[in-house]
Amino acid sequence: MLGVEFPILAFSHQRDVVAAVTNAGGMGVLGAVSLTPEELETELTWIDEHTKGKPYGVDVIVPAKYVGDSAGGLSKTDLDAFIPEEHREFIDHLMEKYNVPPLPKDYPKRTGLLSWSHKGTTELLDIAFSHPISLIANALGPPPEDMIKQAHEKNIPVAALAGKIEHALKNVSRGVDIIVAQGYEAGGHTGDIATMVLVPEVVDAIAPIPVLAAGGIGRGRQMAAAMALGAQGVWTGSVWLTTEEAETEPVVKQKMLRATSSDTVKSRAMTGKPARQLRSAWTDEWEEPQAPSPLPMPLQSMLIVEALQRIHRSVKDETSGPGQLANYFVGQIVGSLNKVTPARQVVLDMVEEFVEVITGFDKLLQDN
Repeated sequence: MLGVEFPILAFSHQRDVVAAVTNAGGMGVLGAVSLTPEELETELTWIDEHTKGKPYGVDVIVPAKYVGDSAGGLSKTDLDAFIPEEHREFIDHLMEKYNVPPLPKDYPKRTGLLSWSHKGTTELLDIAFSHPISLIANALGPPPEDMIKQAHEKNIPVAALAGKIEHALKNVSRGVDIIVAQGYEAGGHTGDIATMVLVPEVVDAIAPIPVLAAGGIGRGRQMAAAMALGAQGVWTGSVWLTTEEAETEPVVKQKMLRATSSDTVKSRAMTGKPARQLRSAWTDEWEEPQAPSPLPMPLQSMLIVEALQRIHRSVKDETSGPGQLANYFVGQIVGSLNKVTPARQVVLDMVEEFVEVITGFDKLLQDN
């Protein structure tokens, strides 16, 4: 279906990772939610030039529920009015407490609005479909009907993430071609059912629609386990965050390399929806009794966008205030990420270990 040598899909916000995985025989999938239409055009043009016709995909996020969803998405001005003053004061307090300097006056500021809406995604989809992509995915909720229609008109498969059987069935009923069964262990927005339980449930519920397993997968033995559960491939994300090509900031990457599987937390502090990320002073502060409740999507992203820019611009080491706050989305597999490796090598290592596991099972059967 996808034209890949290895059924390893790599979600990444970094184009270098996407190209490296695609060129190694898997499929890189570029996360586009944080990109402007102009930035997406630049990124996809670069990927086209560096993959030379090999398959890659694009991932957008159009949640089913968000502030302004009935109108397809409100303007930034309208949405700003929904942000309470106490939340703005809380952010100001954090910046002062952790000595995070302000941005220079001429520093380019982002809005935090991203493409958390049907309106915000339209331009991104138009650009994605103008390139030779081999997959379009929606990472949060069922894909909009127009996305599926456009993709199918161009014979491009549509993938959607699901954390429950009900989500998988809804996606299939809409015409989704591939379901990514994402378990609790995964980084980013994830549900409450573990991968080991979720994958066979989804496989049985939607057969013969192909299923990719996601959550806690970063090695060949985990890939083999996913296939044994009935998946036809794996969707991976966190394992690429400590590769040489990753977009991860050096301080955050070092945190990940030292982290254990217990050092992540599901928090609404980044997007307004529960998302697994590296635990840091940022997530801890939002759990304090005096902290306000995170706002719904997309208000939380808009509230914190400048603060995150200030943190990431000024972070120098883990002991500084910005360094204590700095974090990123990552899954529980982070406990196994203890060295920096080229993305291509990660693919080859996964395949080699996968083959070793399968060969071992074959030998076990023959011996018995």
